[in-house]
Amino acid sequence: MTIFSKILKGEIPSYKIAEDDYFLAFLDIHPLREGHVLIVPKTEIDKFFDLDENYLSRILVFAKPIAKAIEKSYSCNRCGLAVVGLEVPHAHLHLVPIDHIDDLNFHRPKLKLSEEQLKRVQEKIVGNLII
Repeated sequence: MTIFSKILKGEIPSYKIAEDDYFLAFLDIHPLREGHVLIVPKTEIDKFFDLDENYLSRILVFAKPIAKAIEKSYSCNRCGLAVVGLEVPHAHLHLVPIDHIDDLNFHRPKLKLSEEQLKRVQEKIVGNLII
């Protein structure tokens, strides 16, 4: 069982952004940039492209309003996305407000946000979310 499975089961708290029958979107608590959101499928699969076609066809549609909310919430060129999958063996998609390609560099030091800061980020994105 991965940390994402524990979040999905409610065993570990998260800063939820959106949820449906297939996915949960929540803040990365060690973000590359403020507003970094993770989208995790509610099925425990390690590799992103091992997800079945149903999940693969739905994930970007689920991500679209969240990406738009991130762009409204943060002054950025766009909302970038990345599939890396090395840090947690559970398929997931990163949504990150970016201005430069280096903003998606996972070797960069992660931000250390307080619980209060994370709650403000959550409220800001959810407040701009139109589903």
